[in-house]
Amino acid sequence: MDFGVVMFSTAYAIAPDELARALEERGFESLWIPEHTHIPASRKSPWPGGPNLPKEYWSSYDPFLALQAAAAATRRLKLGTGICLVVERDPITTAKEVATLDRLSNGRFLFGIGGGWNAEEMENHGTPFKARWKILRERVLAMKTIWTQKEPEFHGEFVRFDKIWADPKPVQQPHPPIIMGGDGPTTFDRVVEFCDGWMPIMRPNQNPVEKIPALRERLQKAGRDPKSVDVGIFFAPPKKEGLDALRAAGVSRAIFGVPSEPRDAVLPRLDSLAGLIR
Repeated sequence: MDFGVVMFSTAYAIAPDELARALEERGFESLWIPEHTHIPASRKSPWPGGPNLPKEYWSSYDPFLALQAAAAATRRLKLGTGICLVVERDPITTAKEVATLDRLSNGRFLFGIGGGWNAEEMENHGTPFKARWKILRERVLAMKTIWTQKEPEFHGEFVRFDKIWADPKPVQQPHPPIIMGGDGPTTFDRVVEFCDGWMPIMRPNQNPVEKIPALRERLQKAGRDPKSVDVGIFFAPPKKEGLDALRAAGVSRAIFGVPSEPRDAVLPRLDSLAGLIR
């Protein structure tokens, strides 16, 4: 089982390049950076994590720029969006950013995606909340076309373009792994159709690990090799017994949450986690 860290990268936290170097030096496999372009001040949409939304949700760097800084500072560390809000992004531009980052990192990018929870945020980007999954699906399928075809074209309900020239293509073939976040009633539909991994969040009284056998059954029925889809757990428990349970259940990547804080607070946490995973 591999081990990663997720942290909101902000102006008041340890810089992404320094964080990435520290993770690589300590033997971690990956760094994951979330995305929120903004948070509407109305605060109508409830945060799934509780009543009080932390300020890093409206203070975070753009994940692709932060991950590029991390890429330039490392050689082996994998670099993931955790998650990229595809429903708030133009697919042609995002396909370019993914391919660019994968090229400049020499094939180390992991494309974590999701639909998000803040209806007002995505509606500010022109995405109706009720249509978010249909829009996400088309944008991902369009990006896969851009990455894999010389003259891609796409004609859907929400994404439409005639033949285009769009290089560079990613280093990873056919494209970087697409890893679906979330744990809703239709999440497995998306994982089975167009993803290479599943990456739910572990919360109190919610253990998505119990659903792994159901996912494998769905994949097999769809004619896909269940082993071809990796399962990662966001906010994995920083305890040996908890990690042993994840490993036994078939989880291939445990991702620890680290708060958005300065280096003096973050580095000791990384030292503690590094001792746990050795």
